[in-house]
Amino acid sequence: MNAISFQHITKTFASGGRVVPALQGVSFDIAQGEFFGLLGPNGAGKTTLISILAGLSRASTGQALVLGHDVRTDYQAARRALGVVPQELVFDPFFSVRETLRIQSGYFGIRHNDAWIDELLHELGLSDKADANMRQLSGGMKRRVLVAQALVHKPPVIVLDEPTAGVDVELRQTLWHFIARLNKQGHTVLLTTHYLEEAEALCHRIGMLKQGQLVALDRTSALLAGTASTMLRFKTDDPLPPGLQAVARITGRVVQLPARDAAGVEQTLASLRQAACRVEDLEIGRADLEDVFLSIMQGQGAPREVSAEVPA
Repeated sequence: MNAISFQHITKTFASGGRVVPALQGVSFDIAQGEFFGLLGPNGAGKTTLISILAGLSRASTGQALVLGHDVRTDYQAARRALGVVPQELVFDPFFSVRETLRIQSGYFGIRHNDAWIDELLHELGLSDKADANMRQLSGGMKRRVLVAQALVHKPPVIVLDEPTAGVDVELRQTLWHFIARLNKQGHTVLLTTHYLEEAEALCHRIGMLKQGQLVALDRTSALLAGTASTMLRFKTDDPLPPGLQAVARITGRVVQLPARDAAGVEQTLASLRQAACRVEDLEIGRADLEDVFLSIMQGQGAPREVSAEVPA
């Protein structure tokens, strides 16, 4: 039995008298104990898909399952198995941190779990804020409480929707250390993030959405192996030759160019010299997940292994 299963999910919205598709026949499975990354640009449909999984929105067609429980017809069992950390900072301003977690426990019929609440407070760096009112917390501290709320009933499936957006490095490190430990203990994790280095480091397998469609689904290592193995990174103030301009990723003065092998590196450098393009701080390194992501989103190559099934 898979931890999560999306089966032919579609979702449409009415806008200005016309029907706008948000999800178009999305199907894939996530195995129990897997750390899965769901990536895509803004508006790709990631949060819509998670909202359907959490029962906050209904799919127009298709079925979503959590540990075999349909999120519509068996929603109580599906919701009990799921812990969701939303993007938005939603909190009740009238309670302390500890009271908030006790109330959240009560929603699931759980009593006398102060030991687990204390562990959550400790692991997420909230012990000294346990009796503070939620209104007194900074944005980063509120984010930590949202994570604790999602985990307070010890769900076997954890969904993290942009959990580190706008938070400091300390929280990111604390959160990933704790979530990775829970994953090793058998919890399934579904992560959406715009920090692609996080997804590359943490996720066993990755799916990518583009305009509501699943355009890539494969093991992280296979996605990385399927793109250019070498990247040239350098700084320049000069215009690139048109042939290189078309494939370059440019951020300010920093240019990144793909090269398959040593011959490709030599050819690129020769083109730069011929165009009198002055290069500073040249580095040669391997392609990362951001390179793969941009290549797929820009349609510069076929995605690998788009399949609804979990690999054996």
